[in-house]
Amino acid sequence: MTIEKRLQQFYIDNNLPNNGGVDKNTFRLKVFGINWKFPNPQFRKDIVHIHDIQHILNDCDTSWKGETYISGWELSTGMWKHFPVCLFSFWAAGYGVWMYPKALFTGYKKGVNDIGIIDIKLNKSDFMKMTLDQLKDLVSKKEKTTFGMVQWLQFLFWLLISEILFLTPFVIGIILIISLIK
Repeated sequence: MTIEKRLQQFYIDNNLPNNGGVDKNTFRLKVFGINWKFPNPQFRKDIVHIHDIQHILNDCDTSWKGETYISGWELSTGMWKHFPVCLFSFWAAGYGVWMYPKALFTGYKKGVNDIGIIDIKLNKSDFMKMTLDQLKDLVSKKEKTTFGMVQWLQFLFWLLISEILFLTPFVIGIILIISLIK
């Protein structure tokens, strides 16, 4: 089965709009039990298929546990090099670590031995023609890395950056509320 067919089934299985919502100007995200509406910028539309293919590659749904796993995987495969889309990965990791720290770590650890799909530099139509096995071969690093002290330090560094990005809006909000009360 091609990635294109798997992706169509992924959207159906996870109750997502066709094509991941690239034709929409907004997208929804449930955070803290509230279904928030966010603008859907062009940079997100351009790569949403890559993020969704990562879910298929790693057999993850779109629950927060699945998103947390994928954010860990993205950080370890170097998604942080791709600004501004990396902000989504950092934020999801910062949010997800509070609920699913094991999923974040497991995703990060797996990603250490994978190449990020975004770094493969194939166009969307080439990805869609591939099979899952072809994609797995393409992203799997030939030389494996043992998860050691360096990888732990990198994980902790990215976790710190994720928490800063996740918590900053809340800190600003609290400061604003306090200043308005005075």
